[in-house]
Amino acid sequence: MSTVADSISNQIQHTLDHLPSQPGVYLMKDQAGEVLYVGKARVLADRVRSYFQRGSDLTPKTRLLLSLITGIETLVTKSELEALLLESNLVKRYRPRFNVVLRDDKHYPYLRLPIRDDFPRLSIVRRVKKDGARYFGPYVPAGALRETLKVIRKVFPLATCKIDIDGTAERACLEFEVKRCMAPCTGNQSREDYHRIVNQVRLFLEGRDTELLAGFRADMEVAAEREEFEEAARLRDRIFKVSRTLEKQRVAQIGPVDQDVVGLARLGPAVDLQILFVRGGLLIGRKDFYWGDAGEAPDEELIRSAIEQFYNKDMLPPKELLVSTRLVDGGLIQEWLSGKKGESVRILTPERGVKHQLLRLAEENATAAIAAHLRKEATDRKEVEGLQRLLRLKGPLTRIEGFDISNTMGTDSVASMVVWENGRIKKSDYRRFRIKTVQGADDFASIHEVVARRYGGSLHTDNTKALPLPDLILIDGGPGQLSAAVDALGKVGLGHLPIIGLAKARGEKEERIYTPGRSAPTILHPSAASTHLLQQIRDEAHRFAITYHRKLRGKAFVPTQQGKIKGKEKDRTKDPMTNFISPDSLGARKRKQHTGAVESNS
Repeated sequence: MSTVADSISNQIQHTLDHLPSQPGVYLMKDQAGEVLYVGKARVLADRVRSYFQRGSDLTPKTRLLLSLITGIETLVTKSELEALLLESNLVKRYRPRFNVVLRDDKHYPYLRLPIRDDFPRLSIVRRVKKDGARYFGPYVPAGALRETLKVIRKVFPLATCKIDIDGTAERACLEFEVKRCMAPCTGNQSREDYHRIVNQVRLFLEGRDTELLAGFRADMEVAAEREEFEEAARLRDRIFKVSRTLEKQRVAQIGPVDQDVVGLARLGPAVDLQILFVRGGLLIGRKDFYWGDAGEAPDEELIRSAIEQFYNKDMLPPKELLVSTRLVDGGLIQEWLSGKKGESVRILTPERGVKHQLLRLAEENATAAIAAHLRKEATDRKEVEGLQRLLRLKGPLTRIEGFDISNTMGTDSVASMVVWENGRIKKSDYRRFRIKTVQGADDFASIHEVVARRYGGSLHTDNTKALPLPDLILIDGGPGQLSAAVDALGKVGLGHLPIIGLAKARGEKEERIYTPGRSAPTILHPSAASTHLLQQIRDEAHRFAITYHRKLRGKAFVPTQQGKIKGKEKDRTKDPMTNFISPDSLGARKRKQHTGAVESNS
């Protein structure tokens, strides 16, 4: 069997001679054992050998791959569907350089409505479960979710508290007074009447405005006939708000079918892929994926890889997936998505009609997005080049780590480390620290401790926790903080790492860069690209530190306050105003920050 090159290693030739004739996954590795490419096959022997046959029509990218591999590993599966799932999981795990990989590890927000409960309440979740509840979404960006909830709270008097509703509460909370809840907790609203509102919320979220508005109009006419004019006016306002909201979101009159629409655009080697989330004819969100150098990858590979990786997470597939290119494994992917959803899912490539117009809309969004990405890349290059010249850095500037300290009068002192890498914030490498050795508000000593822990502890030496060293360290502070950080680097043997401090002089507006060995700072021009880059990293470090500090402070504060309240429960009836306090208002609800950061104990 002659190959692309006649210099196949004995190890690879041995692998080719003993490949299994079963479905499975193959991993191509380089000399260091790094996985370069992951693929799946219906018959492993046929697929893997096809790479090495003489006369194969291979792209330059594939030829480069074959020149680098020194080993091939195969994993046999029971079916091609299992191979599809395994391939997606392995791509997510190894992120091979020759695969099309989504730079996305987020779980997107859904609205959950547990319709089987006696008194269902909406909640925001990021994982879809098969628990009998109805899920609506995904809402991308999250601002679309906030707007939807805002309208629901204004229009539909659905309970928002977390108490057990059994109709025995003595008094209603303030939500009842402002007509945003009908107080089922006190027995003021029956279960049947409450579920009538729940059904209206479902119709709204599903985009079934015809049924919803017809019901509102019928109720308004009944209220007018009974001369309940205040209620009739309230229903009239609901009709107006719902109509206006749904009209803004309406993109196509296609009925209540849920669809995700995948559009793709190219400009040189750059590719952008857009997924529009259409629910019942309403556009509830969109997701953008961008590759700066994917020119050789065909449309079919890009779309298929995006679908496999995107829906491999806890995503709820729609009933229809509209794509602009027919997929070779379309039937297999349909089978997989149908299994995830629990009902039939279709992948369509419409060439005319409303569905084709939706595809064109997705492609137009991708075209606009790719131009925006290219402009941002040009700006990023300008920022990096300006900063390299300013700091006279000899090597490449691909990774910057920024540090900040946060405390309140010296208590609950914490530190943050944020990471900028290759033009973007890298939240998976964020770290946060509790200050362990410093008493009181001493930023100098705190910075010393954190820098020593980051570059002298397990984050630098332990293989499981280690992070790559940065090309530049940014300290939020002036000469004092910088001096402490430089001393810490010297003690851990990394005094050669470039490091700067960023701060403003008292009463001045311009930022100043402080560098080791120089008494006079460098004043930054407010409009310079390098200034914007440093400010972005410093501000993100400050935000992350403040968020962690508030979280720790809140944990210490809430139990104390609850203890005080419990001690006074017997006297609540003395003050009639306390009866209006909602039971769930005793503790502030904390929203989990989905940043990917972890606390470091190094």
